[in-house]
Amino acid sequence: MTRLAIIGGSGLTRLAEFQISERRRFDTPYGTPSADLTFGTLFGQELVFLARHGDAHTLPPHRINYRANLWALHQAGASSIVAVAAVGGIRSDMAPGRLAIPEQIVDYTYGRSHTFFEDDLQHVTHIDFTRPYDPGLRERLLAAGHAANLRMVDGGVYGCTQGPRLETAAEIVRMERDGCDLVGMTGMPEATLARELETPYACCAVIANWAAGKTEREISMAEIEVFLAQGMTDLHRLLAQFLKAV
Repeated sequence: MTRLAIIGGSGLTRLAEFQISERRRFDTPYGTPSADLTFGTLFGQELVFLARHGDAHTLPPHRINYRANLWALHQAGASSIVAVAAVGGIRSDMAPGRLAIPEQIVDYTYGRSHTFFEDDLQHVTHIDFTRPYDPGLRERLLAAGHAANLRMVDGGVYGCTQGPRLETAAEIVRMERDGCDLVGMTGMPEATLARELETPYACCAVIANWAAGKTEREISMAEIEVFLAQGMTDLHRLLAQFLKAV
């Protein structure tokens, strides 16, 4: 059976109204995923859910086993993946509390196992990554947001940093100069691995704070949690519309 997969990031370790039928542990050639995969239905559609940071949100971005996560979803029959990620806003319209569907990505990470194509190869394998997010899946998410009357941002460049610390103001200046509109810590190598598995993948970014230096205030976790809660409310409306339109 093919089914939509949702990867939940910070603020989304479980789905409201998700009718769970099974939780299943997967062992992969790349190790153990962040959590057991949860199967069930949401708004009448078959779904598999994975908590990216673990059920208790204990895995920092640089310690996530992205290969095991994506391989397990592949084994589970994921036909497409919507990845939910908490991010910081750089561009002026990327305000906290809003949702964005980025179109491009810049990778600033290092030391992460980022490909399936490295051992026991018959030939060196390159993938086309010109458009890191699946255009069709992006358009469906945007159409669902429009139908749900949500103020979503169409497009933007997601800059993926190593974490787990937040960025300096100077780093955000550099990222903005590089063309980044959002900053997060989990977008890569997740997007690359999905492409290697030929699984359509799109990101729904929940903007939780202004990036470093964009306001005079320091970034506080209390403020992040407020905007995450606001964004998750809109995310729930988005998913309801998205799944009902399938």
